[in-house]
Amino acid sequence: MKKLYLFDFDGTLTYKDTMFMFLKFYDPKKYSFQFLKHIPLFILLKLKLADAESVKKSLIASILKGKSRYQIEKKAQQFFEENYPSLFRENALDFINNIDRTHTESYIVSASLDIWVKPFAEKFNMKLLSTQAEFKDDIFTGKFVGKNCNKEEKVNRIKLEIGDKKFDKIIAFGDTFGDKAMFKFANESHYRFFH
Repeated sequence: MKKLYLFDFDGTLTYKDTMFMFLKFYDPKKYSFQFLKHIPLFILLKLKLADAESVKKSLIASILKGKSRYQIEKKAQQFFEENYPSLFRENALDFINNIDRTHTESYIVSASLDIWVKPFAEKFNMKLLSTQAEFKDDIFTGKFVGKNCNKEEKVNRIKLEIGDKKFDKIIAFGDTFGDKAMFKFANESHYRFFH
């Protein structure tokens, strides 16, 4: 029986949201200043008067824009080394370690940026489908390649990746409204399964 596992990352496998963690880790002083500066936008977001993708892009760009790919990837590796395995839910790690890899494909499907999730996906030996950071001449532009990988976009990315591959069962794991479309796409879905 061939299975496809689809794992949301933040909150599903991890205890915390890695975007805020990584940005703070990257440059604590700059993060503190920019976080305060973004509070009005966070309030608008809570009131549904601002677009989540725009706010996210603005905060990430305020810290990482203009940095080299090398700098960011080096920090991402350090972030991984400092936070693995403590950042992860024990139940999730147990589950991942017991996946039968011969009959299963496993993807992390995340709205977080590829640059800091990649080392974790590699550790888990999983394919990563996530929001992609845009680089020009190996410098981060502060923009994304394509759309924020959330909601319907998660399903678009999954379909694009699997193409004509056939699976007997597609099983999705998530913890927020952003995973609803992925749940509908899967044959079996688990909400906050590892909590």
